[in-house]
Amino acid sequence: MNIRFGIIGTNWITERFIQAAREAEGFELTAVYSRTQEKADDFAAKHGIAHTFIDLEEMARSGELDAVYIASPNSYHAKHAVLCMSHGKHVLCEKPAASNTAELKQMIEAASQHNVVFMEALKSTLLPSFQSITEHLPEIGKVRRYFANYCQYSSRYDAYKAGQVLNAFNPIYSNGALMDLGVYCIYPLIVLFGEPKEIRATGMLLESGVDGQGSLVARYEEMEAVVMYSKISQSSIPSEIQGEAGSIVIDSISDPQKIEIQYRDGRIQDISRPADRPTMYYETQVFMDLIRSKQTESTVNSHANSLAVMAVLDEARKQQGLVYPADINEMN
Repeated sequence: MNIRFGIIGTNWITERFIQAAREAEGFELTAVYSRTQEKADDFAAKHGIAHTFIDLEEMARSGELDAVYIASPNSYHAKHAVLCMSHGKHVLCEKPAASNTAELKQMIEAASQHNVVFMEALKSTLLPSFQSITEHLPEIGKVRRYFANYCQYSSRYDAYKAGQVLNAFNPIYSNGALMDLGVYCIYPLIVLFGEPKEIRATGMLLESGVDGQGSLVARYEEMEAVVMYSKISQSSIPSEIQGEAGSIVIDSISDPQKIEIQYRDGRIQDISRPADRPTMYYETQVFMDLIRSKQTESTVNSHANSLAVMAVLDEARKQQGLVYPADINEMN
């Protein structure tokens, strides 16, 4: 069974998605939406896409596609997803799925109402390496600390310092370090350990109105989690899950490849399970399998997990004083 996809958003992440998704059996790319016909035509010609749209509702109504991959700016995710789902289209939506919890609940309600698949495209938790972490977690004994670090200096920050505020640093699009990078640290935490009892968050706000970096501590009954993220500094420190019998050391929380258990007695066990396909292949395959099996959500990137992640993001932003126009729109 082929599944025909439409694409919303024509940026670099979409290019990467197409490259990976075309390795999934039955993936068929049939449509693209862009705000201008010229850009839609150029993108379609480059990727061999038969149908172009500059009217999103027309695309949502179209019989030429079964599902959409949404990679528009964060602040548009909810609007685009709800529209597509209201016309019976399955939705794979880039992370973070929405600007806030209120938007995400609207998306999940639309998926339920129209009996379609809705999944947040957080790639790392669906990789073979993350499955290995899940399987080997009991071997380190009682977990006492989760530490996740994703600090990656953004090339767009150079433009920002030169006076050009690109989308990555523009609050209109619900962007910034927490939404772009911090979510990669928080989503695995929620999948592995559930929603924390409380969090304490700090962040450094830039003059544009988004956060350049931040950190948070999450408290659980018998453990704590420490998360650091930044778009204005670089770090090479790995992430780690510390247990009473040893630690799982993860080379990259956003794209785990090299993973070791370092036991207290000095033994080291390599539990790496490298991806044999492009990393975005796995989320696409899971999403397509859900459609084929007539299930409505992933067991890993589930609606409940996405809601729990968004609750942490909302609370962190509240404590940091980080407010998006999308939040104000929800209150009005």
